[in-house]
Amino acid sequence: MSRDEVSPADRRLMGLAIALGRRNNGRTWPNPSVGAVLVDPATNRILAEAATQPGGRPHAEAVAIGQAGDLARGATLYVSLEPCAHHGRTPPCADAIVAAGIGRVVVSMDDPDPRVAGRGHARIAAAGIALTRGVMVDEALRAHRGHFTRIREGRPAVTLKLARTSDGYAARLPGEDRLMISGEGAGHAVHLVRAHADAILVGVDTILADDPRLDVRLPGLADRSPLRVVFDTQLRLPLSSRLVATAGTLRTWVVCGEDADQAAERVLVAEGLDVIRSPLDSGGRLDLRAAMALLGARGLTRVFSEGGPTLADAMARDGLIDDLYIGTASVPLGQPGRPAIGPNLRSSLDRDFRFVESWRIEQDLVEHFERRPCSPAL
Repeated sequence: MSRDEVSPADRRLMGLAIALGRRNNGRTWPNPSVGAVLVDPATNRILAEAATQPGGRPHAEAVAIGQAGDLARGATLYVSLEPCAHHGRTPPCADAIVAAGIGRVVVSMDDPDPRVAGRGHARIAAAGIALTRGVMVDEALRAHRGHFTRIREGRPAVTLKLARTSDGYAARLPGEDRLMISGEGAGHAVHLVRAHADAILVGVDTILADDPRLDVRLPGLADRSPLRVVFDTQLRLPLSSRLVATAGTLRTWVVCGEDADQAAERVLVAEGLDVIRSPLDSGGRLDLRAAMALLGARGLTRVFSEGGPTLADAMARDGLIDDLYIGTASVPLGQPGRPAIGPNLRSSLDRDFRFVESWRIEQDLVEHFERRPCSPAL
């Protein structure tokens, strides 16, 4: 069956597989969170639903096959990313699919990982199993953006959040009181995004100004608090900060310059933080591309940046933003303040991004933009 011959049932069931995988985003790195659905082809009755498990294994296909047992023979498997074909800590999913006697496999896209990259599909086809590829590619690419970005660019995908007043400000001028912009509902939405990220990223200035905890505080989701990452060129992170106080229970990395003070590093390490040294740019600040590559090398695939307008503009300058959420409150600041959107982000937003959707949360308008996606191999 070609991509043009995909049935409505195929799209519906692939949509379910993608949604299942999304649930565990933030819990499976460095592996992608894949979704899988096993279906009786005669009745379209669902036999099993699964996602890649926390820690990255077992993979979704193996979980679904295990759930279905003997019913997997002759069934149709919907999976949001090409089944793996390499031996890691677990056997290849492509081999498990063949051994289970699956009758048909429906996949969204090839896995760009060079250990897979079409080999899983080739193994399935060689076994005589019917194979349909290219179902709901755009939706699956969004769900697996972090995996694609890490494999292709060597860095995690970055989702950036900015809040602004109706007249465009993110904060008061230096020395003035902290500005609270978003309402309670928008704050809850931010915590939900945190729960599906591998890590939350801020600059040290955000810690100095606001002393945030950077955790998930929604009922029932406290265990979804991700890793915290602070970009701190000269290791100015205060030992009195809530980030340091909670480093024993929530993993925290500090990325500093290669010339940062060794004594300050030893103190932070003693408090339970990991310190990562990164090259500096010509201006003596962290080279953001190099820093993000270090995060990718450590396995991060999805980073949620809450670092404010300065970090946002620098990341836009270096082409490091993949998804952007802008929350606009209904009231103005009514006086001069710090603009939410700097010149680099403004030009990048106009040039590199496309509008996806907008919605209201109480009195806040939220707009979602995404970097124009590259075309995955199919």
